[in-house]
Amino acid sequence: MTQEPQQLQTFLEIATIAAQAAGAVLRDCRGKLQNIEEKGGGGDLVTEADKQSEAAILQVLGRHVPEHRILAEESGKLGNIDSDYLWAIDPLDGTTNYAHNYPVACVSIALLIAGEPQIGVIYDPFADELFQAATGLGATLNRRPIRVSQTQSLEKSLLASGFAYDRRETSDNNYAEFCYLTHLTQGVRRAGSAALDLAAVACGRYDGYWERGIKAWDIAAGVVLVREAGGKVTAYDESPLNIDSGRVLATNGGIHSALSRALAETPAIAQWSKP
Repeated sequence: MTQEPQQLQTFLEIATIAAQAAGAVLRDCRGKLQNIEEKGGGGDLVTEADKQSEAAILQVLGRHVPEHRILAEESGKLGNIDSDYLWAIDPLDGTTNYAHNYPVACVSIALLIAGEPQIGVIYDPFADELFQAATGLGATLNRRPIRVSQTQSLEKSLLASGFAYDRRETSDNNYAEFCYLTHLTQGVRRAGSAALDLAAVACGRYDGYWERGIKAWDIAAGVVLVREAGGKVTAYDESPLNIDSGRVLATNGGIHSALSRALAETPAIAQWSKP
C-alpha cells in the first residue's frame, strides 16, 4: 500500500508524541517500582511502568488514529481488525534492565502498513535519544540524519545480540552463536534491548545484530530505522524478513552475507570449546 510522504510524516509525528509521553512515564517511575511480576515464568518481567507507559501510548493513538489496529505487548490486539494499519508497541523494551535500575531501556513504536513496517520510533528517555524513521524519508537521531557503519569485514566488526526468555528450557537459544561470533569479530555486546540494538546498527555504533525468540513489537521500529539508514534486514538465511518469525538479522549491508554464513556454520558449543 503506497503512502504519500506527507501522510507518513504525520504518522511519524504521532508515533513520536506517543513515544515521548511514554518516555516521561519511564523516567518518573525509574527506581520507584513497587510491583515486579513474571509473565509465564522464565524471567519475562512486567512492571507497573510497562503498563503505565503503554497506557500513555494508547491514549495518544486513540486520540489521533482510533480507526487503526494495535498490537501492544501488555494489552494484546486492539482496535479495528479490518484495518491495514497496525501499530506494534513495546512500551518498555529492556524491562529486566529497568527493574534493576540499569538505564538501558526504551520505548519502541512502529506502524506496519499492509504488513510492512513503515514507521519506526525508538526513544531512550535516559540518554534522551530519539530515533525516527519512515519509509523513503530517511532515519534520524534527535532529528539529525544517521547512517550505518562502513565496516566491510566480519573480523573488524562489532556485533550485538541477546537471549530469549525461554533460553533455559530450549536448545534453540543462541548461546553457541554468541560465543562463536565473539571469536570471529572484535566483540559481541548484549545490552538487553532489541530495539536499542537495532537503533545502534542504524546509527553505526554496531555493524550487525541478530537475535531469536523475539516478537514483532521488539523489532518492527528498528527494522525501519536500519533500512532507512542504509542497512539491510532479513531472515538469518538472507531471505525476506518475516516480522513474526522470531528471528532477525540486521547489518550495515557490508557484512550481511558473511554474518549470515557464520550463523549457518556455527558449531555446537561442545564441538569447538574443548581444549
